Amino acid sequence: MQPCPCGSGSSLEACCGPILAGAPARTAEALMRSRYTAYVLGDFDHLERTQAPETRLAFDRSRAESTARAVEWTRLEILATSGGGEADQTGTVEFAAHHRQGGQAHVLREVSRFRREQGHWVYIDGQVSVEGQASVEGTTRRVTKVGRNDPCPCGSGKKYKKCCGA
Repeated sequence: MQPCPCGSGSSLEACCGPILAGAPARTAEALMRSRYTAYVLGDFDHLERTQAPETRLAFDRSRAESTARAVEWTRLEILATSGGGEADQTGTVEFAAHHRQGGQAHVLREVSRFRREQGHWVYIDGQVSVEGQASVEGTTRRVTKVGRNDPCPCGSGKKYKKCCGA
């Protein structure tokens, strides 16, 4: 049994595998986890299929593919969720996607917005903060670079270099 790359502790077959194969995600968080897993496994059809219709045309598949090939995804952290449950129509998921690129560790932080459409959760957009690299997808995003001496975006009150940047 292969562990799911999303870090849920379940096997790929019991976690993100069915969603990657086309089954609807039960929650916004489950869809977000499956999208991370799709980046790890290179399933760009899933990424495109789970975009909201109004952002699907802006999805730059070749850029997503080249970015995914250039990084080694190492860990996913769910930081917060709002809505996005089985009975909700909208939700947000805040996460940190840890990865290595060019021998250096990076963290992509995003607050993603999702909505349910015809029984399926779809990714609308996200607000991204990336230390040391540009956005992963081709959708329009606001990117904020975090400097070593800036306050940590996690809200701890510490400098980034002494907190999440350590």
